[in-house]
Amino acid sequence: MTHPHAASRPTQAVILAGGQGSRLRPYTDDRPKPMVEIPGTGTPIIGHQLAWLADEGVTDVVISCGHLAEVLQDWLQSADLPVRVTTVVESEPLGRGGGLRFAAAHLPHPDLPWYATNGDIWTRFSLREMADFHTERDAMATLALARPRIPWGAVKTDGFGHITDFIEAPPSTFEINAGVYVFSPAFADLLPERGDHERTTFPHLARQRRLAGFPIPHGAYWRAIDTAKDLTEAAKELASLSR
Repeated sequence: MTHPHAASRPTQAVILAGGQGSRLRPYTDDRPKPMVEIPGTGTPIIGHQLAWLADEGVTDVVISCGHLAEVLQDWLQSADLPVRVTTVVESEPLGRGGGLRFAAAHLPHPDLPWYATNGDIWTRFSLREMADFHTERDAMATLALARPRIPWGAVKTDGFGHITDFIEAPPSTFEINAGVYVFSPAFADLLPERGDHERTTFPHLARQRRLAGFPIPHGAYWRAIDTAKDLTEAAKELASLSR
């Protein structure tokens, strides 16, 4: 029996892969951030993303490139890809919102919903569940929400100022934008031609109650690969997961 929302689950996606990745140097001196390899896997971040999207029913992906685009395009041509990929290159920096709008214009089905993800996110959770959540709330856009671990040890105290416990790297009490999205077809027209949609389009939709937040299920893996430390942490986590 098919799920009632199955028809509204996206089969197309955009990956924003144009960032400089300056905090990941020296890894990004000769490649864009999504081409940085997750240690121990032999596969760059974007390879993991394409495999995940394919597993979630996506057939077509538009990749927006910028910094060292040719390195990414060469890899895409040589790799055995699980989806159809189109690359678009911004001739000038358009900002995140402008870049998203530019890439969305190249989706094969502009009249259907689509996923988007930042090119530095390594994660695994059910996009189908997120798409159903989006449909049930009649949202224009849905953001995945993560609770990243605080990089410091936390301290608990009682009401008298006595320390009662130490907790190593606890999850944050705040949810953050996890860099994975579901968008309704009309969303692309709301994006700025250039600039940052997170300061314009998203707050506007939130005021209209058309912006939903999907908490990534407890226990699902999520990490933004932003610094060299994130790479080594990801490799450690991968080793412990495969034990």
